[in-house]
Amino acid sequence: MDNSQENSPNEEATDELLKSIRLSRILIPTILGLGVVGFLFWRNFSENKDDLLNIDWNYHVLLWVSLSFLLLIARHLFYATRLRVLSQKQFSWSKCIELIFIWEFSSAVSPTSVGGSAVALVVLAQEKLSTAKTTTIVLYSAILDTLFFVSTLPILYFLIGPQIIRPELANLTDLDGWGYTFLGTYLLMLTYGAFFFYGLFINPTLMRKFLKWITSGKWFGKYRKRSEKLAEDFIVASKETKRQPFSFHIKAFLSTAGAWSCRFLLLNCLVIAFVPAISTDFWTQFGLYGRLETMFVIIAFSPTPGAAGFAELVFWGFVNDYVSIEGIALIVATIWRLFTYYLYLFVGVLIIPNWIRNVIIRRKRKRVIKD
Repeated sequence: MDNSQENSPNEEATDELLKSIRLSRILIPTILGLGVVGFLFWRNFSENKDDLLNIDWNYHVLLWVSLSFLLLIARHLFYATRLRVLSQKQFSWSKCIELIFIWEFSSAVSPTSVGGSAVALVVLAQEKLSTAKTTTIVLYSAILDTLFFVSTLPILYFLIGPQIIRPELANLTDLDGWGYTFLGTYLLMLTYGAFFFYGLFINPTLMRKFLKWITSGKWFGKYRKRSEKLAEDFIVASKETKRQPFSFHIKAFLSTAGAWSCRFLLLNCLVIAFVPAISTDFWTQFGLYGRLETMFVIIAFSPTPGAAGFAELVFWGFVNDYVSIEGIALIVATIWRLFTYYLYLFVGVLIIPNWIRNVIIRRKRKRVIKD
């Protein structure tokens, strides 16, 4: 078998995904997100004009905003560390950092509920990795992300209580629509996380039989080819994962936990920047951290690309007991999204054309060698 065919998806699928990285995919979420921010600022300016105009951009604000940006860098490095661990150091540090930018960009231009895994699979396949390693990295990354949430949220709930879900929530019987959305989303994450974990670590063959059975009927028949591909991916990835030492899994999970923790602590720092009164109380900050993790579970299934517009819209509802003025919360949300969303759109635009150009050059060289 030709080695290039073995180590990468077929070229038609690759071309299709490369074409998906186009201007409209960048402009639509950008316009949507900035449009929501602009509307919210317009709506709140008349009510909170004095509070917004009187913000003192002093040393305290700049210090904590700067610290939040350092946490953004740390988050990126944690993800790069995970990629280096999962690739078993086949990628250099600079290559890992570059690929995480592309991965984050692909997530930013895809609906949050879909994510950038499909693009990531193709991107990694172009980097001369074997099929087993490429599949393992993408599937195991999804499992690690899910494992972080399903394992930490019960702990946070035990330590903080129902307030982790919504402000002033005293009992689970008082859940509102957002609370039920959170519970439903968490159960969904727990279900597919367990399904993926079982398929990767325990019995991929049985999972293949299950997928074949469930897609044999007319309801899910149209997904048969996709499910067959997924099942084969799990069998390949399972063999690759099971032969790794225990330290491999520990490093992978710790780097995942570090990345997600930095994501939430970044927002903690931004809230402290504009609400300094809460900066000295550890349990207040811990409660805010837990609330932010809950919020991310809900926006993880946003239908908009990168949760554009949706994240900015719901932010204040989750933190109004910490940030009492909606206009201030909007400033926090805007800086947060500039750091963690629009920055990746901008950097992705700079990095991806060069990456695509290198992919095309490598393809031409392969064709010349074949001829």
